[in-house]
Amino acid sequence: MDKPRLRRREFLASAGAGLIAATLPLSGAANAVRTKARIVIAGGGAAGLAVASRLAAQLDGAEIVLIEPSEEHFYQPGFTLIGAGVKPASYSVLKTKDYIAPDVRWIKERVAEFDPEGNKIVTESGTALPYDFLVVTTGLALDYAAIVGMDLSLIGREGIASVYAGPTYAEASWRALAAFAGTGGTGLFGRPATEMKCAGAPLKQAFLADDYLRRNGTRAKSKIVYNAHNQTLFSVPLVDAKVRELFQRQEFETNFGHVLSAIDPARHIATYATPSGPIEMKWDFINVIPPMRAPAAVRKSPLRWQSGPFAADGWLEVDRATLRHSRYANIFGVGDINGVPKGKTAASVKWQAPVAVDHLIGTITGKGSAERYNGYTSCPLITKIGQAMLVEFDYDNNLTPSFPFIAPLEEHWIPWVIKEKVLKPNYTAMLRGLA
Repeated sequence: MDKPRLRRREFLASAGAGLIAATLPLSGAANAVRTKARIVIAGGGAAGLAVASRLAAQLDGAEIVLIEPSEEHFYQPGFTLIGAGVKPASYSVLKTKDYIAPDVRWIKERVAEFDPEGNKIVTESGTALPYDFLVVTTGLALDYAAIVGMDLSLIGREGIASVYAGPTYAEASWRALAAFAGTGGTGLFGRPATEMKCAGAPLKQAFLADDYLRRNGTRAKSKIVYNAHNQTLFSVPLVDAKVRELFQRQEFETNFGHVLSAIDPARHIATYATPSGPIEMKWDFINVIPPMRAPAAVRKSPLRWQSGPFAADGWLEVDRATLRHSRYANIFGVGDINGVPKGKTAASVKWQAPVAVDHLIGTITGKGSAERYNGYTSCPLITKIGQAMLVEFDYDNNLTPSFPFIAPLEEHWIPWVIKEKVLKPNYTAMLRGLA
């Protein structure tokens, strides 16, 4: 007999039930740990808000301070959908205040300096804040200036797209993509040689461009060129093999060892650094992804990795399992800032935040914690509008599928529905410490 097929309505009903379960109060919240600990959270993005909510729910009497300058919070997983014309820019715009627990004090500044020896941080206004525990959740910095000729004002013009800088830039990127799909030509895609958030996004953009070219009848007179920064298309070998298969099926042209170093917007010429020297390529459309590094305050602090693969760009030195700083036991890291082999996605934050919080509280109580983060990372890898693969994996490149009824590398409508309909409610629940 044929395997029963899961219908959309049935899936959305089950996903809704899962969301309700995810938003139930935290286990043990009624038995909050009494403490006078001073806790500073440096950064109010997804990681900072999730950590603050969890600490506020599980501690009684703690002084919890969140340092975050922005009144707007961006739902960054939505940028790809905005850049694909599926959602408007407003889809990703939330209000920070809506996700800050009542017992958390919000300081609307950035951290300018970390002083782990003195157990304090200094804000941009010069205010010093002492702490007993520090959680670093600053996210990362987009280094557009590292690409000669690139400027944020160019996004949406001259065939230039880049969704990372914010919702309005993602929307401008959609205009550039739509214009390209209407005329056809050469589209250039790739990723930086640095660590980056959601490493599957560069692949999604190439697949989406291909899909829109086909829908507009201009694919036959177009060329999709993917310039990989090293010798792989994806860091997980099984996924890499699948992507190569799909690239061949879609007739993408692939170059390896190509890193974007400069653009000439007037001439539509991109320059790539390669092992054999600089190479120039002409574009009608180019998806620019900037190098990504730790924010300057972390990069210039003692908290950064001192040696090894994460040192050059200043990532936070934490134990990859406990997320505790390797040299300062009262400091933890959650989210994009961490110098660990995997984990720069919102899905990773969902798994990291409980681990770091449990270890912090275990230190307060003296009971310790057995919780471990295994590197879980998730990427709904869109291959066309309405279809995606839900790629989930850990530090050891093991695939860790959440849904037993679909193969992890199968193109299917369910991962698309998860991306378009399910992830945002789960994300906002995570910000409240509930997911």
